[in-house]
Amino acid sequence: MDALLQAAQPLLAIAFAPWGSPVTWVEVLAFMLSLAMVACNIRVNPSGWPLAIAASLLYFLLFWQHRLYGEAGLQIFFALVAGWGWWQWLRGHTADGQALRVRRLSHRGRLAVALAVLLAWPLLGALLRRYTDTDVPWWDALPTAGSIAGQWLLGRKYVENWPVWLVVNVISVGLFAYKELWLTVLLYALFAALSVVGWRAWLRKAATHG
Repeated sequence: MDALLQAAQPLLAIAFAPWGSPVTWVEVLAFMLSLAMVACNIRVNPSGWPLAIAASLLYFLLFWQHRLYGEAGLQIFFALVAGWGWWQWLRGHTADGQALRVRRLSHRGRLAVALAVLLAWPLLGALLRRYTDTDVPWWDALPTAGSIAGQWLLGRKYVENWPVWLVVNVISVGLFAYKELWLTVLLYALFAALSVVGWRAWLRKAATHG
């Protein structure tokens, strides 16, 4: 991993330092790609998935450098699942054989997702605390668990991915502020606002399809 960070030094170089807090080129590039990705997701445009892969790999470097190992590992998961999500949006089908469409999750499904996140949170936190030198294992683990759920819901075009992302993004704003990743704080604050926009847009689409 040290060799990878060494090779990525040009990307990890400081681009600018507002108020004395350095912002690297990798953070700038990931910021731009991530905003474009969310814009595509809101419009149900599959072009968002390759953007997600690129942004995730950049954020992996950034988060690893700042000892946010849960978030870093999550970015690799995101990059892999983005390939699956891309395929789902292009070729995926529902249980009745129809092409995937924007739809609502059942009440039972929502409870299952919430339970899965609540179970995964302490498990991931314990793993981070035991096997890494992170100083925020539980705080890091919660948005990690929520993001896994959100990514699956997004890939299957469930409206509920947006409220999950809203919660994840609000928590992440505090986490990245603690780490003084100010451009990423701004990004996740924008993500939180865009989650509301996406939620409303997808609710309208689900009502139309219903």
